[in-house]
Amino acid sequence: MVSALFDLLPWLALPAAFALDAVLGDPRALPHPVRWMGRAIEKAEPFFRKHLSNERLAGLLFALSLILGSWGLAALTIHLAYQVHGLCGFTVETLLLFYCLSARSLAQAGMEIHTLLTAGEVDRARAQVAMIVGRDVERYQADDIARATVETVAENVVDGVLSPLFFAAIGGAPLAIAYKMVNTLDSMVGYKNPRYLLFGRAAARIDDIANFLPSRLSVFVIALAARLMTGLASRRSLSTAWHEGSHHASPNAGDPEAAFAGALGVRLNGPNFYHGVLVDKPFIGTASGTVGIHHLKQACRLMTLTSLLGCLGAWLASLWPVVL
Repeated sequence: MVSALFDLLPWLALPAAFALDAVLGDPRALPHPVRWMGRAIEKAEPFFRKHLSNERLAGLLFALSLILGSWGLAALTIHLAYQVHGLCGFTVETLLLFYCLSARSLAQAGMEIHTLLTAGEVDRARAQVAMIVGRDVERYQADDIARATVETVAENVVDGVLSPLFFAAIGGAPLAIAYKMVNTLDSMVGYKNPRYLLFGRAAARIDDIANFLPSRLSVFVIALAARLMTGLASRRSLSTAWHEGSHHASPNAGDPEAAFAGALGVRLNGPNFYHGVLVDKPFIGTASGTVGIHHLKQACRLMTLTSLLGCLGAWLASLWPVVL
C-alpha cells in the first residue's frame, strides 16, 4: 500500500506545484531557478561570442547548450532526489514545477493596476504598467492602461502558465525547466537590435516554435473558461481567435489575445509608440468596444480559470502512461 502510494508521487507533482503557486505566488525572497538561468545566460554569452566569429552559429550553440544543460541538470537533480527517498524526489520535482508557473503573480499584477485605476491613481497605475509592457506609456490614460494590462494578462497566460504545463505533461519538470530557459533566453537576447539581431535569432525562433502549439491550444481552454464564467462569450472567443488571431506581429501572442478580446467583448492591440516611434499595429476584436477598468477584473478571473483548466488538462494528459 505504502509502496503503491510512493509510485504515484511523481504524478502528483504537477497539481501540487499548481496549488503551491496559487497559495504563494512568486516568492522573491527565495532562490529562484529563473534568476540562475539569467546569470547563466549572462556568463555564457561572452564565451560563445569570443570563440565563434559567426554570430548566428554562436547564438544557436549558445541557446542549445543552455536549454539542453538546464534539462539535463533538472533531470539529474530529480533522479538523485528520488534515489534518496520518494518524498524527497516528489518535493524537488514539485518545487521545480512550481518555479515554472506564474498564474498568481500575473493575477496579482493585473489586480494591483485595477485597484489603482479604481482609486483614480492613474499616475501610479501608469508606472506599474510600464514595468510589464515594452511600449511607451507616458501618454496613457486609464482606458489605455487597462487595455495594455489585459493584453499582458492574455499573452502571458501562455508563456507563464499554459506552455510550462504543456511541457510538464510531456516530459515532467525537466522539460518544463528547459522551456523556462527557452523563455528566459528570448526575453534576454531575442531582440531585433544591432547587438542581438543575429546572435539572438536562434533563441527567438526556438521560443516561437516552443509556444506554437500551446498558444493555439490556449484558445480552446480560454473559450471553455469563458463558457464557465457569467457574462463572457465563449463562441465569440473562438470566432475572434479564428478570424483575428493572426492580426499580431508575434506569431503566438495573437491567438490568446484574440480569444480574450472575444470573450470580454473588447478591442485590443492597435497602434502604439515604441521608443518614440509609432508602430501601426492592427486591432484585434475590431467589432468590440474599448477596454474599461472593470474588464481588468474579468480578465484576471478568466486567466485564473484558464490556468486551472490548463493544469487539469495537463495533469490528465500526464496520467495516460499510468492508465495504459
